Amino acid sequence: MARLLEFLHAVKSDPSLAAPVEILDHDSTSQDLGDVEVDIEQRTFGSRFTAARYLHERLSGTGLGNIDQDRGLWAWLSLFYFEELCPPDKKGKRTPGEDARWVPDSGHAFRYYRHLLAGPYRIFHAHRTNPERAMILLCGPLHQPGDIVEQLASRQELVTNASLLATATALYLDGTTALPKRGAASTEKLNDRTRGKPGTVRRLVDVYKQFDLAWDLYSMETEAVITLLPTEFTRFRS
Repeated sequence: MARLLEFLHAVKSDPSLAAPVEILDHDSTSQDLGDVEVDIEQRTFGSRFTAARYLHERLSGTGLGNIDQDRGLWAWLSLFYFEELCPPDKKGKRTPGEDARWVPDSGHAFRYYRHLLAGPYRIFHAHRTNPERAMILLCGPLHQPGDIVEQLASRQELVTNASLLATATALYLDGTTALPKRGAASTEKLNDRTRGKPGTVRRLVDVYKQFDLAWDLYSMETEAVITLLPTEFTRFRS
């Protein structure tokens, strides 16, 4: 993990540096899984959902223990899929971002969800019976999680709320582009406090919490929940 972070810090100023893939199977920087066999192939995923589904299929049921919390495992996978997680821009520059995107920060759940692979995997696993309902958090490319992930994955009670995420997906996911609709995560400043603009994701969270006091939202169909929402959400309903 230290070698990986050392490389990521260096590649910001020298994008020509090659990823140190040799440390993936070197005795001093890797650990043999023993009797556990996991078949992970080099491939391009194209989206957070595809990556999460693939890794869930390959890792679940293998006998690996404590997958969610294995920082070394997710750091290893991050380096293995480095090219897709940190593609160069038109000028050849790479922007790895903060360390938590590569080595999970186990001290804070929000920062753990910022990991480019462990984050989508955890969301998929939490909603594995119907992962499509969480698509608003699993759409888009791996290297660009987006503002909605920042807003909804910041708290455990939100990212695991099946009814809320199904409602958010129905409202804000563009069926044509398979990406969030424009303006879904917009915010504004009010007295030095950030709040969501009318009809946006942050407003949905606020309104949902209010309605949850009077309605059993978990037992309601998604469309029924949407019909309860005030008119500020009208522009996202189609």
